[in-house]
Amino acid sequence: MPDFLHVLPPAPVLFGQLLIGLINGSFYAMLSLGLAVIFGLLNIVNFAHGAQYMLGALCAYVLLTAFGIGYWPALVIAPVVVAASGIALERILLRHLYQVNHLYGMLLTFGVALVVEGLARQQFSASGNSYATPATLTSAWNLGFMFLPVYRAWVIGGSLAICLLTWFMIERTRLGAQLRAATENPLLTRAFGINVPRLVTVTYGFGVGLAALAGVMAAPVYQVNPQMGSDIIIVVFAVVVIGGMGSIMGAIVSGFGLGIAEGLTKVFYPQASTTVVFIIMAVVLLVRPNGLFGNMAAAQQGHATGGEALVKARTPVARRALLLAALVAGLLAPFAVYPLFLMKVLCFALFASAFNLLLGYGGLLSFGHAAYFGGASYVTAYCVKLLGFDPVLGIVAGVLGAGALGTVCGYLAIRRQGIYFSMITLALAQMVYFLAVQAPFTNNDEGIQGVPRGTLFGLVNLNDPLAMYYFVFACFAIGSLVVYRAINSPFGNVLRSIRENEARATSLGYFTERYKLLAFVLSTMIAGLAGSLDALVFQLASLTNVHWTMSGHAVLMTILGGVGTISGPLVGAFIVAGMENYLAHLGSWVTVIHGGIFIVCVMVFRRGIVGETAQLVLAWSKASRPPVDVGRFRRRFQ
Repeated sequence: MPDFLHVLPPAPVLFGQLLIGLINGSFYAMLSLGLAVIFGLLNIVNFAHGAQYMLGALCAYVLLTAFGIGYWPALVIAPVVVAASGIALERILLRHLYQVNHLYGMLLTFGVALVVEGLARQQFSASGNSYATPATLTSAWNLGFMFLPVYRAWVIGGSLAICLLTWFMIERTRLGAQLRAATENPLLTRAFGINVPRLVTVTYGFGVGLAALAGVMAAPVYQVNPQMGSDIIIVVFAVVVIGGMGSIMGAIVSGFGLGIAEGLTKVFYPQASTTVVFIIMAVVLLVRPNGLFGNMAAAQQGHATGGEALVKARTPVARRALLLAALVAGLLAPFAVYPLFLMKVLCFALFASAFNLLLGYGGLLSFGHAAYFGGASYVTAYCVKLLGFDPVLGIVAGVLGAGALGTVCGYLAIRRQGIYFSMITLALAQMVYFLAVQAPFTNNDEGIQGVPRGTLFGLVNLNDPLAMYYFVFACFAIGSLVVYRAINSPFGNVLRSIRENEARATSLGYFTERYKLLAFVLSTMIAGLAGSLDALVFQLASLTNVHWTMSGHAVLMTILGGVGTISGPLVGAFIVAGMENYLAHLGSWVTVIHGGIFIVCVMVFRRGIVGETAQLVLAWSKASRPPVDVGRFRRRFQ
């Protein structure tokens, strides 16, 4: 039995960690409450919620340093300012997405979060800035067993009061009833003379204002910096999943409860404190798949429909010609372009193809594919460097490891659909990230460096750039062929039917969850192949590969190139890798550009480059065909 079970910690330590847990839980509750309000009434997962929380803290900091406006006025001004920006976002962008798949709203707000965070880093740098505690709350109360800072007590009491007032307003007032009615049946609600669009706008602004208020209250507790939102939003997503998507009371109870659980874990087993929320999430999903306070209706909202433009060559001859052209271009490319850059493109393209298989043909948006890409890179690096594996065996180990991890995560996530599925995969991937941070063999921030490329089958020295390139190109071709055969097989046809109408596929006798799980595991293994190759190409496995922003790269490359297209991920990979290579000197502006691309693609370019090009070519070919003379055919057969 572990020693910590035999040793009761001193009272000051125990109650001190409980206090920290309650403070963290206060912010979890307020942020998850804002998310629950927006999702429950608008059916949008606001990925920009963390950025808006950061904007609240940053606005309070600017008011103090630039205008001399203190904490108490900022507690009102900052939420109003940030809520106004949220209202502008809803009126200009989000309201155009209410009639399309709800996942587009999630992708749009993800792009907005990147833009906001990039601009904040550019203006204020990534270093933290302290915010002074208001003078009236600087003292502490002696409770006998511990000293309780007054400001901490204010944060806990204030956030609890705000949460309960919000719950009362939504569940027990006329305004709340109108909001719920506008969500469930907007046409009927409008017939009673209620301005539904205004209600929707005010609701989104209110949810954003809650996030900003939490940011102002957090400013004296934590360092004010552009990353503070991205650090907490993943945990908040897990809190929302545990409480039940769209459940107001679930957000409050889960927020405070998980904060306490996190604090207690720091006392008894500190190594698990960063992952305990995600472990609890996994257990809750096994027992109650819809969350503690959730319902099936919320869990089924936002079912993905996949790509909007499935592009295929019109004839077998055309397909063979395109395949031959791609093969020749791949063989000649290293003589015209730097091989290391090309290998990065191929690894990214394979990663995006794995993601595209799941979204474009299965209709499942996974925001956690970095776990399999980065996890496989660690496994391959460890096997090759420390166990002396052949590079091929190291890659096989990485692919199998990614598949095993994908089986476990897929079993937990695959029973949910749409936005719920996306948030679960994101939370599970973050648990993998924290495990990578703490595992001894990953070397934390340093990663596994100096990974040897080795000799292929004892014959080909992969330290030669050309030899390594052709090896990566061959692996890319094999992975692409697997994806192509999967989507052009009876399995792929069933997968597409599930994407279009799962209930109908079930009625035809297909076990839809089994097909989705197989697609998920296959996708994770292809992503693992990309991660394993990345570890050998760059001779490094690091936390960057397993961080959730790498999942964002997969999403960006896919929607930029074209969801549901064969060559779209490769085109997207070229653009994203090119931006990383040639725009690196721009610093945080690269993040802003990435976010801007998300916004443009979601708003006006949903088919991506390949999809839009194919549609233009198809329209041109139809316009250039001569009209059919029906009269001539009639005369011929008379």
